[in-house]
Amino acid sequence: MKLLTGILFFCLLSSVSARTLRVGLTQQFRTVKQAVQQAADGDTVMVFAGVYKEGQITINKKLVLLGINFPVLDGERKHEIITINANGVVVEGFLFRNSGRSSYNDIAALRIAESRNVIIRNNQFQNSYFGIYSQHATACIITGNKLSSDAKDEISSGNGIHCWKSDSMQISNNYVTGHRDGIYFEFVTNSAIKQNNSTKNVRYGLHFMFSNTNSYISNRFTDNGAGVAVMYSKGIKMYHNTFADNWGTAAYGILMKDITDSHVEGNIFKRNTVGVMMEGSNRIDLIKNSFENNGWALKIQASCMENNIKQNNFRTNSFDVATNGELMLNKFQRNYWDKYEGYDLNRNGIGDVPYRPVSMFSMISERNNSSMMLYRSFIVGLLDKAEKMLPVITPVELKDDEPLMKPIKF
Repeated sequence: MKLLTGILFFCLLSSVSARTLRVGLTQQFRTVKQAVQQAADGDTVMVFAGVYKEGQITINKKLVLLGINFPVLDGERKHEIITINANGVVVEGFLFRNSGRSSYNDIAALRIAESRNVIIRNNQFQNSYFGIYSQHATACIITGNKLSSDAKDEISSGNGIHCWKSDSMQISNNYVTGHRDGIYFEFVTNSAIKQNNSTKNVRYGLHFMFSNTNSYISNRFTDNGAGVAVMYSKGIKMYHNTFADNWGTAAYGILMKDITDSHVEGNIFKRNTVGVMMEGSNRIDLIKNSFENNGWALKIQASCMENNIKQNNFRTNSFDVATNGELMLNKFQRNYWDKYEGYDLNRNGIGDVPYRPVSMFSMISERNNSSMMLYRSFIVGLLDKAEKMLPVITPVELKDDEPLMKPIKF
């Protein structure tokens, strides 16, 4: 009983001792920096509307930094605006504008440095070099933010949300546009990216490397320069994302390079030059995805092994599957192919003859791009049909022995 009374007294004392420090033209503090310096652990710094040009603001104590009507923190294109070096900090309701830029330093509008349980919520970022940058951060939440910048090329721009050597991060409901990469992970583990919209970025909507056991759920990656790239990672889960309108000579819905032991399910790949490009990737389950109106739905290199491609819909793609080798060590099973011309005599919904999704012309065009001028010509159609009956160029083992007669409803 005494212990319980002591805990209640401590909680009451803590709530009473926490203060709210107000910043604004008619408030007790005129600058954010001054209020932060005067605040103690657990205090709230409430900042009212206005434009604050204060250089770099460093937060090294547990604070709630709360903006009212989106006060502007302006870096004047010279400064990193906020640097967080403390656990449990909350930053909400600000407009970050004009962070500094550098060709050799990763200057951010807001940086989380070696901190835990930080929340960055419902802020706006405009004309940032890097928007939100986390380094050695753990269990932080970045949610509801809108990040837009004016990137023209890869060299002179930074990433929207950039996480480096971090763990257990939650990145959700953010809108990112106009950066080099919308969302970037490197050496990040056990983290989730959910319900973000990353569009019109110079390079990748999502780019991650050396980042294991992460999940990507219900995001939209559209109209980015080169699509999405996932590299050198394992244990990745990608569910219910949309990869669309990523066009260009080196653009993909998603590029999987050296990815292992991962699961890709329920995604939409629509209107991309290549829906999925797989290179050196093994033991991936590619299940119940929709491939529509892509140039190539799936390019799977001969360096890929033990992948399961099953129960996907392939519809209105110029080419369904392409590869660069004759040996195929991956399994295609019970996919729907709109180009399948087989029959189903026993009416069990499964075609009675196998389907070979790699056409001869796709193999030729893979080696000689100029041959695309013959696409849809009569002679190409004739050669493709002959190749399906007596395969000579296309991989003999790349086939779906149980093609579905009707598309799958997800």
